[in-house]
Amino acid sequence: MGQAPSMLTQYDIEEVQEHCNNLCGLSLSYNLFSQQEIVSLYQRFCQLDRNAKGFISADEFLSVPEFAMNPLSQRLLKMVDGLNFKDFVAFLSAFSAKATIQHKIEFIFRVYDSDSNGKVSFNDILEVLRDLSGSFLSDKQREVLKRMQHYKFCFILNSYDKG
Repeated sequence: MGQAPSMLTQYDIEEVQEHCNNLCGLSLSYNLFSQQEIVSLYQRFCQLDRNAKGFISADEFLSVPEFAMNPLSQRLLKMVDGLNFKDFVAFLSAFSAKATIQHKIEFIFRVYDSDSNGKVSFNDILEVLRDLSGSFLSDKQREVLKRMQHYKFCFILNSYDKG
């Protein structure tokens, strides 16, 4: 599946299903995506892979209006630039209704961990807030939220420490 072939084989489909199941910690008897869903995702992948390179660039992802309009698109681009088909499906697996809560939390963690150091710092959270609020909040309003969020953040951490 390096180059984008014109058709998926049964083996390719099962390989993608297994890859997603391993990523999500699911048993082999349960499939996050049906075979038809994988074929549909492959068709979409081929549409996005305009030069048939076998992977999707950041620019190609930005051609999807919903992706480009997402306030977190720049963070997501770091995660998706250069994905081959198998990794493309794995990326989308976090958005599946069948994905486990643990898998969704791990995905969100990667979005928030802007410096990819394996930790979500308070500054990482503030950066996400800045990305989400854009020009809708003034610097003064952000400062108020920063103090409020910091208080809540510390409260949550303290409650886990006691628990």
